[in-house]
Amino acid sequence: MPLRDTLARVDADLAAGRVPVARQRLRGLVSSFPNDLKLRRRLAEVYRLYGDPAEAGRWMYLEQDRDAAETSAFEARYRTPPQRMRALAWHGPESLARSTFAREQLAAVRAACSDDMGRPVDWDTVPPGSKADSGRNGFTGFLTGAGCLVAVLAFLAIWVNGLVALFD
Repeated sequence: MPLRDTLARVDADLAAGRVPVARQRLRGLVSSFPNDLKLRRRLAEVYRLYGDPAEAGRWMYLEQDRDAAETSAFEARYRTPPQRMRALAWHGPESLARSTFAREQLAAVRAACSDDMGRPVDWDTVPPGSKADSGRNGFTGFLTGAGCLVAVLAFLAIWVNGLVALFD
């Protein structure tokens, strides 16, 4: 569906009070057109309707007239440079940004992420995260592995029990 038609549907959804549908449409548009600052601004406006300052700050992060409280909420939710880089979901070089402020913000986030990772990074190969990011993921991975192990052991116990019962 063309961009103009989708934006018309977003407007219709918002007028009808279907904010979640409008948010989903805008999220899809931002993922299809990640370098369009106007779409990011529209998405931030929808998140303001939800009362989610961190997400509004996320999508307004590249705008000079952003709200300081929203920016702080975004930075608090996405604490590390790799998390911020992934959250901004930019594609391509900073030069694609249409404003000087956005280019400077993108360059600053990328530079901080490069420092954090200890190697150069770019927007097309967003790093998986830093050691601080992996703490939760490591524990979640451990729990997932333990759950799988319990399921396999339970299956084997039932299978052996059935085999024993078959030959009795």
